[in-house]
This record gives sequence, structure tokens and C-alpha cells, in this order.
Amino acid sequence: MNYSLLRFAHLVGLTLMGAGLIGVWLADLRSRKVRDLALFAESVRNITVFYNGIVVPGAVILFFPGAWMTADFWDGWSFVQHPWLTGMMLLFVVELIERNTVTRLYFMRLRRLTNEALAQGAATPELTRARQEHLATFTHFLDIPLLMVIVSLGAIRPTTWSQFIIGTACALAGATALTITIPRLYPWEPPSQSKTN
Repeated sequence: MNYSLLRFAHLVGLTLMGAGLIGVWLADLRSRKVRDLALFAESVRNITVFYNGIVVPGAVILFFPGAWMTADFWDGWSFVQHPWLTGMMLLFVVELIERNTVTRLYFMRLRRLTNEALAQGAATPELTRARQEHLATFTHFLDIPLLMVIVSLGAIRPTTWSQFIIGTACALAGATALTITIPRLYPWEPPSQSKTN
């Protein structure tokens, strides 16, 4: 397949994944601000829609042309000689595993617990505990910074591992800072049932 078409498809996947992650970020932030159970449920539902409807297809579209270009134009395993390409692939795999084993599953569980709370008419203890989980919050806040490191490696194409190491450290530090700061700015208060329903 033509390299330009593969590159275009790769960029489409990147755009979708980035847009989806920004949508997840905004929907999660809104869910932390609202105090109405119906609005909270809508925000959590939007998180799931962004993840399943945009982020996941974007990652699939990003992966296949990227793997094809690596195999075809970088002679398969010789990509390990290029720190920028190896770093991109390594971070993509780490983010893919993290997103599908922690973050996405967490938001799907949060949606289920929110639906149960809606059926009962009030936030449940399980929902309260789930909303306060630190690991899922950290991995959620890590998604966009890691994607920025991946993009920077592909754009700058460094010949050493310095950018990979510094960028990854900055992404981890940024996610840690957000994990500490955002919940303090918007402390969890169990949402109440909407009075307009």
C-alpha cells in the first residue's frame, strides 16, 4: 500500500484518539462538578461513548497502518535501532494495555454503578467508593500526557533515548499532580436525585 495513504490513515487514527481522550477528560471533569444524579449519569455515559465510540476505533486505525509502515518501510525488527520509533511503539503498547485493563474498565464499572444509583434514586456506597479510586484516576490523567510524548517522538525523531525518558517522566509527574489536584478542587459529594424528573 502507498506510504502516503498509510500515513494519512495513521494521522486519522491519531486525531480520533486524541479527540476522544479530550472528550473523556471534559466529561470526567463535568462529572466531578455536578451534584445532580441525572447530570452525573449523563457525564459518565458520555465518558463511555467517547471511549468506546472514538478512542477505541482511533487506536485501532492508528495501530494497523503504524504496524504496516513499521514492517514494510522499517524492515521489521530493525526499528529497534531508532529510539524515537521504539519509544513510540513501547508507549503506545503500554497506554493500550493500561487504558483497556484499568481506565476503560473502570469507567464501564462506574457507568454500571451510576445506573444502579439512578434506579435506587440515590448514590450508593459502591459508587462513592468507585469515584474515589486513586489508580483509575491516575491512569485516566496519564492518557493525554503519554499521547503527547508519543506525538513528540514522532515529530522530533530524536536519535537518543533522552527525550523518551524525560517526556515519560514529565507525563508521570503531570498525571500525579493532576491526580492530587483535581480531586481536591472538586471533592466528591454523592449526587442527589434530580428534582425535575
